[in-house]
Amino acid sequence: MAGIGFELNKLARRDDLIGIAGAYLHSMFAIAGPWLFTVVALAFITYLWGGSDSVEMMNFRGVIVYNFSFSLALSGPVYMIMTRYLADQIHVKNVTSTPTIMLESMMLVFLFNLPVAVFFYGIYFDMPLDLRLAGFSNMFLIAGVWCLGVYLTALKDFSAITWTFIIGMAISILCALYFGDSAAAMVAGFSAGLAVIVFLLAGRIFAEYPYHLTNEFALKPFWKKYWELAVGGFFYNAALWVDKWIMWFAPEAVELPTKMRFYPDYDSAMFLAAMTILPSIAMFVFSIETNFFHHYRRFYGNILAHASLRRIRQYHERIMDAILEGGRNLVLLQGIVAFLVILLAPQIFEKIGMFFVQLAMFRLGVLGSFFQVLILFATIILSYFDCRRANMWIFVTYFALNTILTIAFMQLGYEYYGYGFFLSSALAFLVAATVLFAHTRKLVYHAFITNNNSVKQPKLQTSADYFEDYGEFQMGVSHLPPSKQE
Repeated sequence: MAGIGFELNKLARRDDLIGIAGAYLHSMFAIAGPWLFTVVALAFITYLWGGSDSVEMMNFRGVIVYNFSFSLALSGPVYMIMTRYLADQIHVKNVTSTPTIMLESMMLVFLFNLPVAVFFYGIYFDMPLDLRLAGFSNMFLIAGVWCLGVYLTALKDFSAITWTFIIGMAISILCALYFGDSAAAMVAGFSAGLAVIVFLLAGRIFAEYPYHLTNEFALKPFWKKYWELAVGGFFYNAALWVDKWIMWFAPEAVELPTKMRFYPDYDSAMFLAAMTILPSIAMFVFSIETNFFHHYRRFYGNILAHASLRRIRQYHERIMDAILEGGRNLVLLQGIVAFLVILLAPQIFEKIGMFFVQLAMFRLGVLGSFFQVLILFATIILSYFDCRRANMWIFVTYFALNTILTIAFMQLGYEYYGYGFFLSSALAFLVAATVLFAHTRKLVYHAFITNNNSVKQPKLQTSADYFEDYGEFQMGVSHLPPSKQE
């Protein structure tokens, strides 16, 4: 993923603010395009419609929110495995199977989403046929955008990616409003923009990788080898949504005649709060990750080149410095954004027409989003060191904390809504930060022992033996003359 930052840095080499602003805009669409598209399009449609209290508008928003949330969680396992496969193929400079893998992953994503789509639109919801069909097709289009979003990191034409989402967003808004005499018509209009995005992105990927299709299922061995990525992909996305799912059953939640449940006040407050992370995501991709990756590549490059232990340790220190510097910059930027947004929340609510009863939930959502960015930072860095199982348990912990704390605070009443997301994000970040610094502190050991396939693991029976042997090795080296240490 660091390749995105290097490409965007080229766009920012213009000596004016337009070049820098353009690079940040492209980075936001490349990383958060599907999410940004859905949130902005929904906000515009609701605002231009003239209100969100009508039954048709609530049915429309309910379908989009249900499809958005459940398709994201269900697509997570597929696109995490697919990301790993694509990264490995790019690393070995063999991308001939990319078009085949794209179609294979699309089929898997549709297969994963099919049972839930059939349950909601075929069995559970009490809807007219046209809304059932519109909602069913919309879920698969959103899932397709999630899947294709992985390939945005491998494409270099970021201007085309940005314009694809802007054009699709405009079409969704215009079609939903023009044909919006019913919820089914609005969902169909919204889906028209999604369809444009899906076909334009797929066409761009086929143009970037013009190779023949094969009948091989190349992802199959990756499911067994990298199952932790699949599990982690599901639980991370579910962790971001589980508090909303639970709050749909709060006393103040709404149940429509179609049997859809959601809590408009909580959902809109949290969606708006989540948008505060966009500047930090852009900065992470554009600057922090590329700086870290530079030292990361030098560290492992020196190991492969059989450099001296002293030189390897120097680059280990530089990696630690890059992580600390990146984390500090991220805390500073997101902290400033969170402080300003919390301080100006009443004015923001007045301008966009939100209710002041949502103010406390929104502020807690902003604080939770602050820690959510830091969790993302820590787990992405851990991914570079191939800590798949550690990341999986961090995401499982995040999901469990958000579930338990949201249920607990929901029982305490309205004034406590939002504390579950905030506290679970803060606690999950503490876990992620602890794991990150525990791993990077012993990075040299992990590089030579833990992640070294040539080391005969049976000779060392316990982890304590590993550290004991490595400690003796370090002690022995420290007593040698400098020339011998190298």
